[in-house]
Amino acid sequence: MTGGRLYIGAMTEQTLSTASDIPAASWIDRWMPAPLRPYLRLARADRPIGTWLLLIPCWWGLAMAAPGWPDGGLMALFAVGALVMRGAGCTVNDLADREFDARVARTATRPIASGEVSVFRGVLFLALQLGIGFAILVQFNAFAIQMGVASLALVAVYPFMKRITYWPQLFLGLTFNWGALMGWAVINAGLGWPALWLYLAGIFWTLGYDTIYAHQDKDDDLQIGVKSSALKLGRRTKPWLVVFYALTLGLLGTAGYAAALGWPYYLALGVAAIHFLWQISRLDIDLPRDCLAKFKSNRDVGLIILAGIVAARAAAGGG
Repeated sequence: MTGGRLYIGAMTEQTLSTASDIPAASWIDRWMPAPLRPYLRLARADRPIGTWLLLIPCWWGLAMAAPGWPDGGLMALFAVGALVMRGAGCTVNDLADREFDARVARTATRPIASGEVSVFRGVLFLALQLGIGFAILVQFNAFAIQMGVASLALVAVYPFMKRITYWPQLFLGLTFNWGALMGWAVINAGLGWPALWLYLAGIFWTLGYDTIYAHQDKDDDLQIGVKSSALKLGRRTKPWLVVFYALTLGLLGTAGYAAALGWPYYLALGVAAIHFLWQISRLDIDLPRDCLAKFKSNRDVGLIILAGIVAARAAAGGG
């Protein structure tokens, strides 16, 4: 095993099971009825990190736009929306990548690649998820609804970017951080500079953490002919992570200044900076498990920044 995936050659069923990115004996296997299990795995319900990374920018925008504490009901709606839309994005990705996935041990057992879920049923499942997402979206104002519908173009385009550019991580950033704009729009029925700076910050944040993630798959990506920022940057990854994360922090600071946030927010940015330095200094780009662990740790970064936004609003006396 030289990357996050194992390229399929003469491999046994046991090897495929060991290499799979689907967790063994997860809560899906223990508690869910058998007919539902493939669909929950297709939506990555057993791997919540993607939902967190999609949700957190939504909560950033919502908390920064709120005059005081963020509305709990809106936070819950965004949480459910992030869950189903992350699942929809994974379904689109697996439909588009089914032939690539079937050739790689880490992804060969995914429901569509393995044939456990047919393409037709995958499309039906996608429609169901989009329907739930739309039911949540229509709870918001007209401008936020328009913003939400516009995001579908990014969701549809992203899975194909790895075929044509070494920077699919940039397109993931454009997609995953749209929620920063949505959170602001739900409160203000429009956009503002703080939301735009947040969005740009999130894009560079995603460039950093998803480049780390992509290093798991670099060897197999080369063999099957798809591109990534990990392949583009190679041994220059760590210096570029410094650039990506420094831009993230600078743009987050600009967003906080534009929103007139106080000192607790900048304290949180300081803690986030220490976390970024830890990630970069301890990262081993040739060790897939370490890449995955560092990637997942970005949930903590996002929550630290969220806590700083909320604390700054509370310290300013927002009710």
